[in-house]
Amino acid sequence: MSGHNKWSQIKNQKGAADMKRGRIFSKLLKAISIAAKTEANPQFNPRLRSAIEKAKQFNVPQDNIERAVSKASEEKPMEDIVVEAYGPEGVSLIIEGITDNTNRSISEIKHLLAEHDAKIATPGSVLWAFEKSDNAWKPKFPQDVSDESKQKIAALIEALEDHDDVQNVITNTASSD
Repeated sequence: MSGHNKWSQIKNQKGAADMKRGRIFSKLLKAISIAAKTEANPQFNPRLRSAIEKAKQFNVPQDNIERAVSKASEEKPMEDIVVEAYGPEGVSLIIEGITDNTNRSISEIKHLLAEHDAKIATPGSVLWAFEKSDNAWKPKFPQDVSDESKQKIAALIEALEDHDDVQNVITNTASSD
């Protein structure tokens, strides 16, 4: 009779929601830690200020935000990474992340890409097809893809975003904007 009472259903739903929220919190707090490396005062650091504002939008507790800022000087060095890749039908992907071990993160991302019929690209071979404005990547040439490929790309993006080090995935598909 497992799963047939109200408490089991609530417990399972809450557990799933807590896992999602925890993943989002950890990504936001990593971004805060990276931004706080250069200057810990948000008044003088616009990147930190925007990271804190985004964390507050997702209801991250203030204690956690303060802990991430103070930990920035103590913890091992974190760095930003940008990985360029090609997905199904030659769709261009930009994968942004924050990591403490670049080699580990890139090999894990490469493995995820291989599982979803995608491959890592050489640096510069994808970035030319995008322009960066207001700290956001926009495709210069949106690409139309079949419905089957859209599903494959959505599964790939979901797998990448579930990775702890990946912060953002941008594609040049026409429907992703």
